[in-house]
Amino acid sequence: MSNSDLINEMQTRGVRLINPRAGHESRRGGAGPSDHKAVIVGDKTVMIPVHTAPAFESPFVVGEPDAAGVSRVLRDGAEVAEVRFPGRPRFYDLKTADGIPYSHIATLHSRNVLATTVLQTCIRYESRKKTCQFCAIGQSLSAGRTIAHKTPEQLAEVAKAAVELDGIEHMVLTTGTPPGSDRGAAVLAESARAIKAAVNLPIQGQCEPPDDDAWHQRMADAGIDTLGMHIEAVTPEVRARIMPGKASVPLSKYFSSFEAAVKVFGRGQVSTYILAGLGDSAEAILEISQKLCAIGVYPFVVPFVPISGTPLESHPAPSAAFMASILRPLGEMIVAAGMRSEEIKAGCGRCGACSALSTYEKFKVA
Repeated sequence: MSNSDLINEMQTRGVRLINPRAGHESRRGGAGPSDHKAVIVGDKTVMIPVHTAPAFESPFVVGEPDAAGVSRVLRDGAEVAEVRFPGRPRFYDLKTADGIPYSHIATLHSRNVLATTVLQTCIRYESRKKTCQFCAIGQSLSAGRTIAHKTPEQLAEVAKAAVELDGIEHMVLTTGTPPGSDRGAAVLAESARAIKAAVNLPIQGQCEPPDDDAWHQRMADAGIDTLGMHIEAVTPEVRARIMPGKASVPLSKYFSSFEAAVKVFGRGQVSTYILAGLGDSAEAILEISQKLCAIGVYPFVVPFVPISGTPLESHPAPSAAFMASILRPLGEMIVAAGMRSEEIKAGCGRCGACSALSTYEKFKVA
């Protein structure tokens, strides 16, 4: 089994840890990837589900690290790989002057990415009728593991420390959607401006498409290097069922905003996140991905992971075969469009830890 296929299968099936506390701690709740643990497979760091229902029944078992920090991965009792875990970041040991742990302001993702949700509240999440069914943005806040609004000054302080102490190479600024037509672009811009004044760190901003396309240039001028606007699901019926509030922003608006953003940030520096396994067919995902590639948007397709405490916690994860049927042709499609994950300046596509997609790009050389 190739590393690509192994990563793909572990990301869909999850893994069982002999010692869940071994290596870098796992993450529960919050926005973005959750109930995961960062795992180094070969030379690639990936996020693998460890606290999900599929993971509890996974055929993959990861043993205790040996003296060299290497753990064996067993599948049905047979060794299939060796893995390592990134170390605990040193900036986690620090606090702000007013006593807030740095880990409540931003967290390590993968092994060299700093990630934060600037606003840990969302107009979608606050309504049962509007909430995205997969989202856990409120969980880490209610559990006291983060704060509701990270100020620009706090983010700049933590980012500078993370670069200096832990070699962080790029940063993701995402946000819950606030009231207002900018959809979060304003708070991302003020955050990026402060961070860039403190440390030279490539930044991806992530928000819904702002009503006014002028916000793309404003975000770029503030120091945001790449932009993510995430459609999550690709067909109207799945969007309406899975994310009824967010689906009120039609795909036509996303595409017009994508085109405007590419003019500002450049081809391959605008991306979107697509969750495979929520009901969209492989054909539908590949069809919209082709359209995205044509206009210079990187389609970052990841396997859906059911997160505990969300309405979809019992929804099945997609099969490895289903993901391979998307990721193999998609990897070729991306390269043919003149884009590669390694050329993205910052963000999810460059990191690639939540999907095996970047490894499938290697199967075709432009």
